[in-house]
Amino acid sequence: MNLQLVWKCIPLDFFTNCGKIRFYCWDTAGQEKFGGLRDGYYIHGQCAIIMFDVTARLTYKNVPTWHRDLCRVCENIPIVLCGNKVDVKNRQVKAKQVTFHRKKNLQYYEISAKSNYNFEKPFLYLARKLAGDPNLHFVESPALAPPEVQIDLAAQQVHENGLLQAANQPLPDDDDDAFE
Repeated sequence: MNLQLVWKCIPLDFFTNCGKIRFYCWDTAGQEKFGGLRDGYYIHGQCAIIMFDVTARLTYKNVPTWHRDLCRVCENIPIVLCGNKVDVKNRQVKAKQVTFHRKKNLQYYEISAKSNYNFEKPFLYLARKLAGDPNLHFVESPALAPPEVQIDLAAQQVHENGLLQAANQPLPDDDDDAFE
């Protein structure tokens, strides 16, 4: 049997008021059949983005496992949680269901890789944490592929407002209740 892993390292440069910062991004693709192998990519990690697909509930249900494994290998690193594919109309993970970041005190962003919506936000947050400088900012945008889709900004604003409202609600006792 020939196993081909889809993990790859992508260097991503950002130019800041403090100089260039390069993130070496390992895309571990969340493939559960390779779960134990991911730990090797976490070793010496200095920060992380845990990403789930807002159109697939199972990916959000896997977030606690990914977070636990990451924290077991890399203690006390800054972590951002991202909900991707917010450009897609058939959203399965609603704003009020996204509570894990609140329970673990993580920063959360909704993004769309295909439209570049909020693409830079998790990286700016992590750069500020790593540099210990809340005033760090990007001075130029990285070279991005052109957007493949356009995001409905009005619909996304409704979701963002839902996130703000959800942040003021008490946390549920169990995340599993959010999907029933």
